[in-house]
Amino acid sequence: MKGVLYVRDNDHITCLACARKCKITKNLHGFCGVRYNLNNELIVANWGLFVAIAIDPIEKKPFYHFYPGHSALSLGTVGCSWACKYCQNWDISQRKQLIGIKLEPEEIVSIAKSRKELYDVITITFTYNEPSIYPEYSYEVAKIAKKEGFYISWVSNGYLTEEAIEFASKFLDAITIDIKGNANPRFAKKYILINNYEPVLEALEELYKKGVHIEITDLVIPKIGDRLEDARNLSKRIHDIMGDNSNIHFLRFYPNYKLSDIPPTSINILEKHTQVAKEEGISYVYIGNVLGHKLEHTYCPECGNIVIKRYGFLVDEVNIGKNNRCKFCGYKLYLEGHAKRSRITSPMYIETNKIPIMRKIVDSEIVEVKLSN
Repeated sequence: MKGVLYVRDNDHITCLACARKCKITKNLHGFCGVRYNLNNELIVANWGLFVAIAIDPIEKKPFYHFYPGHSALSLGTVGCSWACKYCQNWDISQRKQLIGIKLEPEEIVSIAKSRKELYDVITITFTYNEPSIYPEYSYEVAKIAKKEGFYISWVSNGYLTEEAIEFASKFLDAITIDIKGNANPRFAKKYILINNYEPVLEALEELYKKGVHIEITDLVIPKIGDRLEDARNLSKRIHDIMGDNSNIHFLRFYPNYKLSDIPPTSINILEKHTQVAKEEGISYVYIGNVLGHKLEHTYCPECGNIVIKRYGFLVDEVNIGKNNRCKFCGYKLYLEGHAKRSRITSPMYIETNKIPIMRKIVDSEIVEVKLSN
């Protein structure tokens, strides 16, 4: 399928999906492996080729302020605009082979509709790999999904161009922006292969201005991405942009991919990060990937009481009144939609009318796409 986020030059095209702005000559692809120059037109080569699909608790994204207690139809394909050396989904994000089960936008919405009532599916979420490398597909799904009452959301690195921000804001309702290593530029160059985090922070600001619901995560990696000074600078920037709605989820790192020799982040380091964020005025501060921690809960910024009590992905208790105000003091919370107790607490792997679909599709069930002139 042809893409729209690009411009033609004499002997190449310039892709405008991510901030790399790859210059792609004929019959080659960009850094992500899926945006392809075919006869000087940009082709989204992974169009509808999905290797991961599940019904997830929305807290898994994590969305703690967007319809808490509901569920998301989560989908992922192959490729990424980054090359994170610690990626937990590296087997699909770093894969350059175009594989997957073909699902058209209508089929995606049909799957969501069939699970809507049973699992409280409220959004179709593009996740697992980087959704901004195929935003045109999200747009086609959105045109159908919104008529059926579904929202469209991304779990993204936020590494977008101005053109991509403008395009995505037409259909995107919510986004989790995944920051790593406290947005330290040296970390970004060495472990992600990007120059700096400025495009991400600019995207955060512009999407927020355009009314997209935003939550921010920060993967804290011991020794190489855990400087408190960086966490403070990041928190200041987020607060400057989002004010009373500012939020951050500090995520515990676990060894993976090319950083399997680094130990998990200590809880002490994570708690120091949360203290820094609170000092800089962040209203909602969380610790993620630590089951049962008290900072899984949402606290009212005004009175300090628990307004949403969680255990992992489970929403166990809701203390929110009308108009999303704290039940204890009446403070207006940063919350999109209504919160409820969870119906599901772990991913639900589902089947289509074509073939069983699992978290990672086995090789015998996939199709491979090869492009030619």
